Amino acid sequence: MQERSSVGELAEQLRRELDRYSPGGKLPSSRALVERFRVSPVTVSRALAQLAAEGLVVTRPGAGAFRARPRTTAATTVGDTSWQEVALSADGAADLVPRSVDASGVLVSLAAPAPGVIEFNGGYLHPSLQPERAMSAALARAGRRPGAWGRPPMEGLPELREWFARGIGGPGGGVTAAEVLISSGGQTALTTALRALAPPGAPVLVESPTYPGMLAIARAAGLRPVPVPVDAEGVRPSLLADAFRATGARVFVCQPLFQNPTGAVLAPERRGEVLGIARAVGAFVVEDDFVRRLVHEDAGPVPRPLAADDPDGVVVHVGSLTKATSPSFRVSALAARGPVLERLRAIQVVDTFFVPRPLQEAALELVGSPAWSRHLRAISAELKERRDVMTAALRLGLPELSLPHIPMGGYHLWLRLPDGADELALTAAALRAGVAITPGRPYFSAEPSAGHIRLSFAAVTGAGEIAEGVRRLRAAYDEVAPAHVPREVRATLG
Repeated sequence: MQERSSVGELAEQLRRELDRYSPGGKLPSSRALVERFRVSPVTVSRALAQLAAEGLVVTRPGAGAFRARPRTTAATTVGDTSWQEVALSADGAADLVPRSVDASGVLVSLAAPAPGVIEFNGGYLHPSLQPERAMSAALARAGRRPGAWGRPPMEGLPELREWFARGIGGPGGGVTAAEVLISSGGQTALTTALRALAPPGAPVLVESPTYPGMLAIARAAGLRPVPVPVDAEGVRPSLLADAFRATGARVFVCQPLFQNPTGAVLAPERRGEVLGIARAVGAFVVEDDFVRRLVHEDAGPVPRPLAADDPDGVVVHVGSLTKATSPSFRVSALAARGPVLERLRAIQVVDTFFVPRPLQEAALELVGSPAWSRHLRAISAELKERRDVMTAALRLGLPELSLPHIPMGGYHLWLRLPDGADELALTAAALRAGVAITPGRPYFSAEPSAGHIRLSFAAVTGAGEIAEGVRRLRAAYDEVAPAHVPREVRATLG
């Protein structure tokens, strides 16, 4: 059982039993709970912490856990907050795009499903794939470094900037440490980039489909996302040029490597063309290189970042360690050259000051250890195996769903539904069947041409859970779209 499922189940059991104790009464010791429920001490500690956060118990170091006493609530005045609707919708200028802060597309992959639900909607590695021991050891070593708890340079530790620069520009030094800023995760870096490059109300070109979190960033900043279609070889240059001409945009956001959600890689002949189109109109290309370290074992050599082939400062590059480590290991890099670098630096300082030094030191310790390369090799093999298991299971159990592209990197598959199939109904039915999936609509900034779903194979325990998840998805599909099920498939499934 997953640790977090055990925590939730134990917390629920203890919640039901609280009435046995009077307010202030002591609960059984942690050791007694470990023996009774046959769980780890960590699970007990986390379950009690969850109840404490809910105000149901009070924990006292060295004494144990106690049922919380009822809180006395003073009479409160009910205010009138309706004025905020006017204040929050007033943009101050008629030509600005109204801001909309909608986190739903992001929360789909961040929210943990209920216990027993298979997580096909996850956006991060399953705990069993995360380098937990290596990260813990790196953090412990980092904490002992001289000055580890002091204030870091605003741009980031020089050694960490150098490490990212080598990864972005290659051994030839196409990117220098002076052109790199350390940021707090890819989402923060993307937010900084869009704020630096586009004023409120401006259009910003985006791939279609694309990462919902980026669309949320743009809309929250009052920007207007304009879609540019993607095919199996990445963004289509002719349509990109048309979009620049039609909108006057000065920013294009793309994921050239293992694009989210399609998994496409920008074709070699398109790379220079995309940069040339942007350079000709005086526009920036924001390169979101989010899964470079999740290359599958059978991928072969992958193209280097666009930033490595950009002497003119067209590309603002975003790279992160988070996807290859843990959702809480939020260390990323922004790379740019020219005057824009100072603007990026200024916005980052205003927003966050700096990334905590212990986390930067831990990142240096991690990537400099032998465990790092071993970890990357291990997840490269594991993700390839999981991709193949999920692909085979879908082809056998859900042949109605079209899989136009099998990615050679990343952690998910992008499937097209048959015409007329309702992706929201399928998503809801899947959850009832015990599997969480991601609907495709949030990945489009305009009306999609068809229904889609995205299935992650990285956030589950392994091949067995993938097979069971596809079986549950089959049942959900039969519930909402029985007309699409061929007779031979019905016979096979019994």
